[in-house]
Amino acid sequence: MIILKTREQIEQMHKAGKLLAAIHREIAGMIRPGITTNAIDRFAEQYMLKHGATPEQKGYNGYQFATCASVNDVICHGFPSDRPLEDGDIVTIDMVVNLNGWLADSAWSYAVGNVKPEARQLLDVTKESMYKGIEQAVVGNRIGDIAHAIQAYAEGFGYGVVKEFVGHGIGQQMHEEPQVPHYGPAGKGPRLKEGMVITIEPMLNTGTWQSKMDADGWTARTKDGGLSAQYEHVIAILPEGPLILTEQ
Repeated sequence: MIILKTREQIEQMHKAGKLLAAIHREIAGMIRPGITTNAIDRFAEQYMLKHGATPEQKGYNGYQFATCASVNDVICHGFPSDRPLEDGDIVTIDMVVNLNGWLADSAWSYAVGNVKPEARQLLDVTKESMYKGIEQAVVGNRIGDIAHAIQAYAEGFGYGVVKEFVGHGIGQQMHEEPQVPHYGPAGKGPRLKEGMVITIEPMLNTGTWQSKMDADGWTARTKDGGLSAQYEHVIAILPEGPLILTEQ
């Protein structure tokens, strides 16, 4: 069941989203060769707690961290670690903030030091593909319109669009209906209505879209070892157009 939100509820989610965006702004200044994703994870959790929020991911199905940290060929759900980030790495930091019972969810990919042109283009195209999807998040369109816009743009650059992991509704639960895939035909899927709040979070790979799972049961990697990037915003569907609740 799709749960429509009132303007007041969307404003509560917007407060959580602004807090999450502030954390990403801080993390952007921390990313450099030598820092560990464990240090970033500790910072994010402490920032949330200091501002009256909690990390919704921590404890979710046994997950032990406040953030997911996905480096290079890791698509999503990577564990923070004590491995120092190296010059040329790319890393995606994904987190869910709970502020007064309302959630915000945002992932951002970062370049570590000097990255190769291949990695820079992947980051740029992945981010732009997210915004291409957001442009379609208007009342009366369908979920498939978002999906098609992302896929068409990404595949124009030869990238694989991950199919195993999709966006979703969000509110007081991390995962609500509807699912929001980033691939597929336009004009299909649930119609977008005022009050829907969804995540749009494309994951693009330099090679195949297919993934493989590590033994930990969480960490998803590209099947061919190629690079992967992800950008994610929470979007409220409003009559005047899409409202990004997690804007940096």
